[in-house]
Amino acid sequence: MKMGRDPLVWASAALALLTLGMAQTRPLFANWFPELDRPLYEQDSFAALLGAHVLIVALSSAGATLVGVGLGVAVTRPAGRVFRPLLERVAALGQTFPPVAVLALAVPLMGFGAAPALLALALYGLLPIVQATLAGLDAVAPELREAALGSGMNPGQVLRQVELPLALPVLLAGVRSSVVINIGTAAIASTVGAKTLGSPIIIGLSGFNTAYVIQGALLVGLLAITVDLMFERLLRRAKAWQAQ
Repeated sequence: MKMGRDPLVWASAALALLTLGMAQTRPLFANWFPELDRPLYEQDSFAALLGAHVLIVALSSAGATLVGVGLGVAVTRPAGRVFRPLLERVAALGQTFPPVAVLALAVPLMGFGAAPALLALALYGLLPIVQATLAGLDAVAPELREAALGSGMNPGQVLRQVELPLALPVLLAGVRSSVVINIGTAAIASTVGAKTLGSPIIIGLSGFNTAYVIQGALLVGLLAITVDLMFERLLRRAKAWQAQ
């Protein structure tokens, strides 16, 4: 694919240009919202907010991936299969429990800042990863497991060298969904004092400043598109590697 036709290049460039050049859009927002005294969010730099947003999503998604894959593997082993229905129900319940509610419960225990947001995002991101892990491992043909065991591999080697590599594309698709969901959901972390791209959105909503809301939402949307395209590229490479 030529660079000029690569949507990932365009999305990344748009995100970088808007993040670093938001100050240049002041005349546009001033003309668009003439009733606002401050049409451009300036309490924090957008570059710093983007970095903080990416960090909180990366940490919470890493935690959700480790826990989700670990639990998915555990309940597909003979000793843990009895717990699979319980895991699926709990993961589904966690997805329906609003992150705002988790934040409200976590703040009295953990205080304001990034900590309760990390907990809420990690819990919210578990379901797609658990489901993808289960689906990916279920799709591995039993004959392949038996052949691997027959060749002298122990169960741990079968998991690492056969099952997880074959399940990788499905697992990556689940992580992709979880991360993209968390990019949008992370905006609410600003309600408990965490610095994210949700800061201009929350301040804009509370202060009836639509310009702030648009500025934050544009960057959140571009970030989600960019990361989604990155995962699409990674998924294609995983499938190509698997086909070799």
